[in-house]
Amino acid sequence: MADRKPIESWLTDMDGVLIHEGVPIPGADAFLKRLRESGKPFLVLTNNSIYTPRDLHARLRRMGLEVPIDSIWTSALATAQFLEDQRPGGSAYVIGEAGLTTALHDIGYILTDHDPDYVVLGETRTYSFEAMTKAVRLINAGARFICTNPDETGPSAEGPLPATGAVAALITKATGKQPYFAGKPNPLMMRTGLNAIGAHSETSAMIGDRMDTDVLAGMEAGMQTFLVLTGLTRPEQVEDFPYRPSQVVDSIADLVARV
Repeated sequence: MADRKPIESWLTDMDGVLIHEGVPIPGADAFLKRLRESGKPFLVLTNNSIYTPRDLHARLRRMGLEVPIDSIWTSALATAQFLEDQRPGGSAYVIGEAGLTTALHDIGYILTDHDPDYVVLGETRTYSFEAMTKAVRLINAGARFICTNPDETGPSAEGPLPATGAVAALITKATGKQPYFAGKPNPLMMRTGLNAIGAHSETSAMIGDRMDTDVLAGMEAGMQTFLVLTGLTRPEQVEDFPYRPSQVVDSIADLVARV
């Protein structure tokens, strides 16, 4: 197998790699500082579509992590980029928060519940039966079904919460229509992110804490992949998958010297 080219740009997941339950993971600050000083393009990725990049920038800064707004890439932004490519100037009925609605407004989409081109489902803490019923009826009437990400649960201080994938399953059961997921593990999220920073997969790396989303998406996008053991995937689980990351490391601290 040919040697990989030197890494010129970095993509990294946020939760489980840089932070854990609102606290920075040791080494995250040093890694981000080294990235900023290197001048290499980089992105911090999240499948969570609730927050805008500006929101996440402020939240990370309060934790002591400095990430430029332009270096944050969310599943909401990937979804918006996909819709702009597919149907510019279209319309959508949206179930989601500001991260998603802002991304769609920014590409000139009309948000409506009257004969929309798409029903777009994202993360929210207030899924309502009324909104889901409306989504079902619009999809049955011909709207195309799009989801920001397939995560079935999300973290909280009290334990797992139902997330976009779980609600999508409910809507699919009621309509018989499968959604298109724009976020990880769809390599589309990686490719649109790489395009946003002018990077190429051959010289890029993806850092994640999950084999089934981060590593899979990075691999399918043609990047080198690094699995950190500070998140969901445990060391003994790595061999359960039919694919492997390029390298497994204990934490983000082990990659500072690689930048």
